[in-house]
Amino acid sequence: MKIPLSWLKDFIDLNSLTAEEIARKLTLAGLEVDEILYVGLPMPETAAQGMHSSTKHEFKTNGIAWDREKIVVAEIREVKAHPNADKLTLLDVFDGKQDQEVLTGAPNIFHLKGTGKLEKPIKVAYAKEGSVLYDGHADGQVLMTLKRAKIRGVDSYSMVCSEKELGITDESDGIIILDDDAPVGMPLADYIGDAVLDISILPNMARNASIIGIARELAALTGRKLMKPAIEFKTSGASVADSVEIEITNSELNPRFVAGLIRNVEIKPSPYQIQRRLKLAGIRAINNIVDATNYAMLELGEPLHAFDYDVLKERAGKNKIKISTRTAKDGEKLTTLDGVERKLTSTNVLVCDEKGSLSLAGVMGGSESEVYDASKEVLDAKGIETKPGEMPQGKITSRGKSTVNILLEGAAWNFINIRRTAKQHNLPSEASFRFSRGVHPSLAEQGVKRGLQYMAAWAGGAVAPDLVDAYPLKPKDSVVDVTSQDVKRLLGIDLTLQQIAELLTHLEFKCEIKGDKLQVTAPDHRMDIDEGVVGLADVLEEVARSYGYDNIPTTSMADALPPQVGNPVHEWEEHLRDLLVAVGLQEIVTYRMTSPEREARLVGSGLASDHVRIANPIAPERSVLRRSLLTSVLEIAEKNARAESIALFEVGSVFEPNGNDLPFEPHKLAIVMTGARLASAWDVKDAPNFDFFDMKGRLELLLSGLRLTDISYTAAESTPYLHPGKAAEVKVNGKVVGVFGELHPLAKEKFEFGDSPIIVAEFDLDLLRKLNPTYGIKAVPETPPIYEDIAVIVDASVEAAAVEALIRQTGGKTVTNVRLFDVYVDEKIGAGKKSLAYSLTYQSDKTMTDAEAAAIRNKIVKRLEQTVGAKLRS
Repeated sequence: MKIPLSWLKDFIDLNSLTAEEIARKLTLAGLEVDEILYVGLPMPETAAQGMHSSTKHEFKTNGIAWDREKIVVAEIREVKAHPNADKLTLLDVFDGKQDQEVLTGAPNIFHLKGTGKLEKPIKVAYAKEGSVLYDGHADGQVLMTLKRAKIRGVDSYSMVCSEKELGITDESDGIIILDDDAPVGMPLADYIGDAVLDISILPNMARNASIIGIARELAALTGRKLMKPAIEFKTSGASVADSVEIEITNSELNPRFVAGLIRNVEIKPSPYQIQRRLKLAGIRAINNIVDATNYAMLELGEPLHAFDYDVLKERAGKNKIKISTRTAKDGEKLTTLDGVERKLTSTNVLVCDEKGSLSLAGVMGGSESEVYDASKEVLDAKGIETKPGEMPQGKITSRGKSTVNILLEGAAWNFINIRRTAKQHNLPSEASFRFSRGVHPSLAEQGVKRGLQYMAAWAGGAVAPDLVDAYPLKPKDSVVDVTSQDVKRLLGIDLTLQQIAELLTHLEFKCEIKGDKLQVTAPDHRMDIDEGVVGLADVLEEVARSYGYDNIPTTSMADALPPQVGNPVHEWEEHLRDLLVAVGLQEIVTYRMTSPEREARLVGSGLASDHVRIANPIAPERSVLRRSLLTSVLEIAEKNARAESIALFEVGSVFEPNGNDLPFEPHKLAIVMTGARLASAWDVKDAPNFDFFDMKGRLELLLSGLRLTDISYTAAESTPYLHPGKAAEVKVNGKVVGVFGELHPLAKEKFEFGDSPIIVAEFDLDLLRKLNPTYGIKAVPETPPIYEDIAVIVDASVEAAAVEALIRQTGGKTVTNVRLFDVYVDEKIGAGKKSLAYSLTYQSDKTMTDAEAAAIRNKIVKRLEQTVGAKLRS
């Protein structure tokens, strides 16, 4: 939000405070100032240089300084024709000291050419020779210095300025027409010079999305008085209640609706000072009626909407105007002020009369009842419920005359509903920005009165007595008890109850000391203060902000530390991650939100069609909670498929539906490997790709690091997304804890991968974690081992693991290690046969002889021959 300091000074005395000091105080209080824009005022250190952009003073600063001697308020007394150019004019200008002849092509005074001396001089911004300004004809902000030149035979040495040339806006179509009371000869910087703070309004600071909200914060931070606006105006004629009534059908969606009436307004431009402030705040000036709603909204934080009262009266006929709020019907349509016909749903809230819908509540008004300016012949009144700075694309209208009677709306809406509606229709606006973060219902009445006050002042209308106010759901003001001990314990500072009350009173909390407690009541503009323990934290946050975070001393924690209790599940998973990283894998963290279509790419994954659906998804592709962790990792691998080598893993939850209860959240491990086994180098040519055994080796190291024993691998036949014959189940203590292998070709073709095989693994961590690790201790052998290799020929269908188990079982404790080191297949050893070569280690309590080792070997060979038909290979 952009805050002009001149506007801020209407509500708080900022004398002796520089723009940067103000920005620093606000930033430390949680209202971060992103940038300071200087418009005419001297800038830090380098004001004489004109334009300045720097971060030296903690904040990004930009802008232009206006020379006090060369850029002043002047008046145009006559507009004359240029002797040699039809599109140029010569102006008789008085700058407070002497008359000047100024050449211009400004279109907004061209109609006065040749009309003689002006009955009322036009006040303008005048720049003398040598002034530093922005070039009004260049793209962007390009500095230039005014120099004397001859244009079409006439000397030109000065100029009357547009807003772009002065750095106010980017508009350069015409010169600035100042208000009639502008003092001729005064330095322009003294008259309209300003500085603008660009403040990030975070969701927890939504209450400060207004000029008075920022002023209130500064009052608390500086101890200065907050000067609240005086809302006073005369009323006349019949009461608005005589002709308008309000009906609210759902108070949860619309807690309050207020309407006021002003008659006989004249639509025309607003005073220039008002236009300038609106433009500096980022809102385009339209006319005095629309500007009044915008101005009041920016000032107080309550969005308003203006209806053409006569249109509503014509629609009502002889009946009383009945304004109602209701939810839309599915498929109902409304043409909004931007000229777009919108198809509504039952979640949208409408403001209606008995003829139909009038506006999309809290977001944008409808075209049917907009304020109409006949002088423009287009839909031009957008109210505040539009995108600032954007011209509407509305239809041509033909009412014949401008709006003269205005019904002004101020309301409170359910912030969640407004947020959804604005997002659904892609209508971000100043109104929805505030309503979607929460606007207190108490502001509705203040906003309407302030809007009527400005309309009466700028449009000359007569305000009708009273307001029509429907207020079915009044919020309860939170009450919190605070003690000095609470402040000391939670903030680390010593404050008396009186000091605490003083800090909070500046923020308009009501405070009453009762014994050793301070009873604090939240003000009627705050919706973020809770009660109980949470409310205490909310109030103490306000105490800390008002006291100043930078003033809180560094102290040691006074409370006793809670007992340190470990988290075994977390610690185990961290150890698992360390092991996976140690074997060369990289951890990723993916979204838990996905879509059924994305998960369906894992062909034959066995996932059920039902998912846990998200009530308010951020996007269609994030509409459900995932049921497959492997799919998430494959998506990341797919996006990085052009990399030479990929080895990724993720540890996370999947979500299985559980009826109407919370979903089950089993923990899984997913691994994906693809690409080259070794990185390219001068000594590495045609490195092989990752295969089944690369994954198996890493899993063996992982399970060994987890101290698990009794591990076996069997062919995986029931995992449809794995390649048949290239997949295995991992069993620990006879229980299947995971699967791994090459991705099935039908699954692979659903992803954008290259030719390299995709090796994947998926483990059930809940089951794996429950297995008991083995931390055995073995004495260092005192006798030497005997090493021996044997090779046996078996049928191709015999598993190597079964042969190894028979060797260990037959050899008993004497065979301390068995390792398969070769598998050989050739027609020379027989069709359907294979040779398995094992390295055996014999070791006993005493030194073994060759004969003893041979006896054990023969026993093993005989057992293998009897059980699996093995033959010793010569």
